[in-house]
Amino acid sequence: MSVDFASVQLIDVSRHFGRRRALSRVSLSAASGDIVGLLGPNGAGKSTLITILATLAAPTSGEVRYGDQTAARLGAALRVRIGLLAHELHLYPELSARQNLAFFAALYGLDPRTTVDAALEAAGLADRADDAVSGFSRGMRQRLALERALLHQPRLVLFDEPFTGLDDRAVGIVSDRLRALAAGGAIVVLATHDLDLADGLVTRVVLIRGGRLLSDEAATSGLRARYRALIGAA
Repeated sequence: MSVDFASVQLIDVSRHFGRRRALSRVSLSAASGDIVGLLGPNGAGKSTLITILATLAAPTSGEVRYGDQTAARLGAALRVRIGLLAHELHLYPELSARQNLAFFAALYGLDPRTTVDAALEAAGLADRADDAVSGFSRGMRQRLALERALLHQPRLVLFDEPFTGLDDRAVGIVSDRLRALAAGGAIVVLATHDLDLADGLVTRVVLIRGGRLLSDEAATSGLRARYRALIGAA
């Protein structure tokens, strides 16, 4: 079954872990071309929201709709349209960059001969393709993991703190890649605590604190001031 959608929507989504409420009745939406920044302090619920969007956890209540369908109805076919880059990069350090990408391409049923070289170029790692990942810097691993998450050309792309540990050059490469994804019609959702990097990159801003949605609005200049006004007052 082929799955596609142009929007994703959370409707009154809550997620509880015992008595702790990681998310409480969060409603928001995103569409093709959006780069949505999930902002909030540590423990706000950003990672939980990403996990639910990735279908790796189900809401305790509420629902997520991909287009006009739920994850339960779409089943496993939905995950083929989702790309995730989380804190764990899911790379094998003993393998080369090329071998890592070829392995994941095979998992997606893709022909490595037509996908791996392009992914290495996009990551800026063509000249290190046959080197073991164990010798890569954090930035190089992050860029490789990003392309690993994009091999299957997902519609919904989810990033949890994608800029952690990156130098300025790597930040520029990743930011440009996210803009290109959105321009190509992907829905990009990224959780970050770095307001300076988010400012000028995201097109929508979602502010969360204590598992509750404080704001969902179009990105404007003065993101840091807006963040302080809402988070500091919550």
